[in-house]
Amino acid sequence: METLSSQQLAEEGAADYNQGKYLSAAKSFKAAADGFSLTGEELSAAEMKNNCSVAYLKAGDAQSALDTLTGTDQVFASIGDTKRQAMALGNRAAALEGLNRSDEALAVYEQAAELLAQVGEFELRAYVYQSSSSLLMKRGRFLEAYATMRQGVSGIKDPNLGQRVLRSLMDIPFKFLT
Repeated sequence: METLSSQQLAEEGAADYNQGKYLSAAKSFKAAADGFSLTGEELSAAEMKNNCSVAYLKAGDAQSALDTLTGTDQVFASIGDTKRQAMALGNRAAALEGLNRSDEALAVYEQAAELLAQVGEFELRAYVYQSSSSLLMKRGRFLEAYATMRQGVSGIKDPNLGQRVLRSLMDIPFKFLT
């Protein structure tokens, strides 16, 4: 039996993920992360753990998704990679949401959005706010959900057509107030 390198396992995980084989992808990403950790490649290991977490979420296993992420945001923070730190936090928030830990998820989504704003990643920030807004809607907090979504789309520098339409629609209530 052939032993696969960490990079090969990562590629295998990506292929499985693209084919919708999420549990298999998660296992490959986990094995790749373990391999990268053994060789001292902590950044690559953290990246694989984040990929693994997303695959577990897609497979419906929010607890494994959360468990897999432990410490990845700190790995990225330690080298000043704020974008990947924020993405790891966003993944953690999604896992918390999957576990119905809504208050924790909202707080972590907010952390991720703040970090993304710091590095000018307004497109990614809009996705974080969209997730946060959706969670607020599910909890019946409609005004907060609206304000959160509006905050997300208003920060996009070069919005596409759909984002421009959404921004225009969200501005309508404020036009009545002025």
